Amino acid sequence: MNKRAAVRRPAAPWAFAVATGLAAALLVPAFGSAAEAATTPVTLYAAPDGEGTSCTQTAPCSLSGAQTKVREAVAGGSDVDVDVKLLDGTYRLGSTWKFGAQDSGTAGHPVVWEAADGARPVISGATRIHKWTESDTEGLWSASVPAGSDSRQLYVDGRQAPVAQATAAQLGFSGSWTGTTDGYNISGDSAAKSWFGALSADELKRVEFDYPGGNGPWTESRCRVAGYDSASAALTMTQPCWTNTTRRASFSHASGGLPSMNPRTKPSVVANAKALIRPGQWYLDPAASKLYYKPLPGESLHSFAVELPRLESLLQGAGTLGKPVHDLTFKGLQFSHATWNGPSSEAGFSDVQSNLRMTEDPAGGSTRGNQAMCEFSAPAGSCPWGGLTQPQANVAFSAARNVTLTGNRFAELGGAGLSVMYGSVNTRIQGNEFTDIASTGLLLGCTYDPTPVLPVGATSAQLSPPEGIKQNCTPDPAAVGDDIIGANEILTDTTVSDNIIHRVGTDYSSACGITLLFSRGTTITHNNLYDLPYTGITAGVIQGHVDHAGDAQNSVNINENNTISNNLIHDWMKKRHDGGAIYVEGHQAQYRDVNGNAVPATGAVDSAQTLAHGLQVKGNVAYQSPATNFTYYDDAGSEWINWQGNVAFNAGNASQGGCSSTGHFWISDNYFSRGTEAYACARPIDSHVSNNTSVTSTPAPDDLSATPTAGKIPESLFTSAGVSDDYAALVKSAGPTTSYVSAADDSDRVLVAGEGFGANPKVYAGSSKLKNRDVRRLSSGFLIATVPAGTRAYQVSVGRPVDDLTLTRVNDTDSAITYSGFSTSSGRGLGDFLDDIHYATANGSKVTYTFTGTSIKVYGELNSDQGNLGVTLDNQAQQTVATTSDDGERHTNAVVFSADGLSSGTHTIVIEKLSGSYATFDGFSS
Repeated sequence: MNKRAAVRRPAAPWAFAVATGLAAALLVPAFGSAAEAATTPVTLYAAPDGEGTSCTQTAPCSLSGAQTKVREAVAGGSDVDVDVKLLDGTYRLGSTWKFGAQDSGTAGHPVVWEAADGARPVISGATRIHKWTESDTEGLWSASVPAGSDSRQLYVDGRQAPVAQATAAQLGFSGSWTGTTDGYNISGDSAAKSWFGALSADELKRVEFDYPGGNGPWTESRCRVAGYDSASAALTMTQPCWTNTTRRASFSHASGGLPSMNPRTKPSVVANAKALIRPGQWYLDPAASKLYYKPLPGESLHSFAVELPRLESLLQGAGTLGKPVHDLTFKGLQFSHATWNGPSSEAGFSDVQSNLRMTEDPAGGSTRGNQAMCEFSAPAGSCPWGGLTQPQANVAFSAARNVTLTGNRFAELGGAGLSVMYGSVNTRIQGNEFTDIASTGLLLGCTYDPTPVLPVGATSAQLSPPEGIKQNCTPDPAAVGDDIIGANEILTDTTVSDNIIHRVGTDYSSACGITLLFSRGTTITHNNLYDLPYTGITAGVIQGHVDHAGDAQNSVNINENNTISNNLIHDWMKKRHDGGAIYVEGHQAQYRDVNGNAVPATGAVDSAQTLAHGLQVKGNVAYQSPATNFTYYDDAGSEWINWQGNVAFNAGNASQGGCSSTGHFWISDNYFSRGTEAYACARPIDSHVSNNTSVTSTPAPDDLSATPTAGKIPESLFTSAGVSDDYAALVKSAGPTTSYVSAADDSDRVLVAGEGFGANPKVYAGSSKLKNRDVRRLSSGFLIATVPAGTRAYQVSVGRPVDDLTLTRVNDTDSAITYSGFSTSSGRGLGDFLDDIHYATANGSKVTYTFTGTSIKVYGELNSDQGNLGVTLDNQAQQTVATTSDDGERHTNAVVFSADGLSSGTHTIVIEKLSGSYATFDGFSS
């Protein structure tokens, strides 16, 4: 028996079969007409070690061999049903897997590339690193890598390992840094001079500075060092990154600032030097083709899988506007282990917003960066404004029609997960998982094509330059050189539904779950987005920043007929600030008259007709993001938005609002725990508010209703938001996890929200599992449970008891805790337990607590402005605990010290502030 044919693994959770009816719906084409003649089925097989030309299950081909057979099968032009099944294993690509028009199916008969039954094929762009040797007595290990290797990511045993790094505070950089046009003078910082002076010229050029919040709280810019002169203590930064980050052009019609970073700003994190390596970190020396890694305690590099990405593009489907790549389906595949080296260039990562960045040298030798941020021009919009550089996607489609991606997993990627742009039509992105992605999960559209056709009433100067579109919106400008840009270039009829998007922006924290730029007929519906560093879904970002109520036509675009509906969004804004669950900028409709005809903005604009073609934001549920300022955010220049039937609770300062919007908003039938129309700057031209319901920030079951009831949230909004039950396996793979638990109502019921609640979720109160009759599931993200009287919210969990359910959580305000030198702070909105915390600034300040039990956990905050704590347990020797954040970010409600295995009985713990600007304390569990 052939061994390969006998292998049958259980299907991965995300590699599920799509129901027959749904699959048929996905494959309905919008390109060409359906054939009536009988079709010829062709089934091919590929394997990681496949070879030859048979392409059978017992003698599979390689990917390239199978692709050759596909081209032969479709070359005749007749309808052929071609199904390529990928057997189990990792397909290590030597180069980008490319698809063009010659790889296409026909209308209604797509070429399908899918996982074989029970298989989990992984499309990988990495080298597996073997033959590790211990290189010194400090626990550092090394391995040889292929010549020319370069990467910004390394994956160790299925997790992304951080590159060698330390905060400026950890390195002792405490002196004054003077900003210059070229970088810094660090003559006042002896520790910094010593550290940089010890590096060679080649080592210096690989060092990278990280600036969380440097260009506004929504950004995280990064620039590399160019060199260091020890005689003058001049630290030179790479150009144009330094100018683009510290000396951005101003523009006279600004609506919302895109600030420059003060050149005196010291980096929060210094990265990418061998001298920085700590346990769990790595460093790559490309010149020596050597990789270094310091294992964590208990790690064995001889048994762990270590993957070093080589490729920046895994799969590329690229046609031309005249000859698109079309009628393709990818199902049940995993795309992993690619990098994106653009931020390592001299342009660096000069972050503007949502991972869009400046890369060009300042025009005309100017000392001020101005890519797409030029001074306001005449005629209006002729800059064109907003054409920033967007992140590279590791899987990308352009000039593509009738492409379906379903049941795939995009994970462990160094760029954006997936992009679709440049004239693509009828793309279906359904039932996929996007996770552990360094940049944006899903990127739709291109910053360079807001006006590939001229809107009615606009001037010819506002038309996007065709060459700019070809250069920046396609992977190969030469290949599309003969394309004539027009309406055929508009991204049209894209559907994004039933996907799970979480833990993205792992390296570039201004990333959004989904970024939508310029398009028509886009539908983003029934997706789950959570555990995000910044905004959940953004639409039209950047381009509206020169529009506002007084000058609504400074920049125009082709957006219309787009919908964002029934998505479940929670736990966003975990690192950055000034964003929302759904964030919108710029024009969202073409102006229309009473008959639905396009008209200029100065014409007889009919509000009803125009709004009908505007952005529809309906039925979304967003919760639990204390750091957000507006949950549903209409910002700079945004107009023609219908905010209807959405829910927002336990999130931020306002449920809806923004800054310098243009207007034409309808805000109706929503259920908001905070206010509407909260405009921090200029108010919009007009907004229409009606029939909204004010609800509590912490809803319990009594605050919901199965039938329309005044003052209560309809349960139907919770049951219909997020991934549908047709994707049960995908839902299961996401959890279960618990994100929100309400206080019990008068009937001892709690509302529980989270991810992955299956058909019969296991719900625990303390260590006891509730009976099935005590649990009512509303959806994969919500349930109502009846709990024993006296159960606290933090004791309720789904799937298994939480780690410290056997412990009792004691808040920092508990009367049993004694303080010396500490003060209290509440309502910070940063995720503190019960939204309060104690803090101290003076060394020697103390917290004392006596407890009974065999274990103790101490909660506090990790942040760059904190130092060491001294912990004394039962009068034993004081232990030193570092509370400085390793990544320069704030982490609240974190365990900073724990001890278990204590003798049964009473114990006393004393916590003392030893160093740093602050010490924080958020309670115990014991």
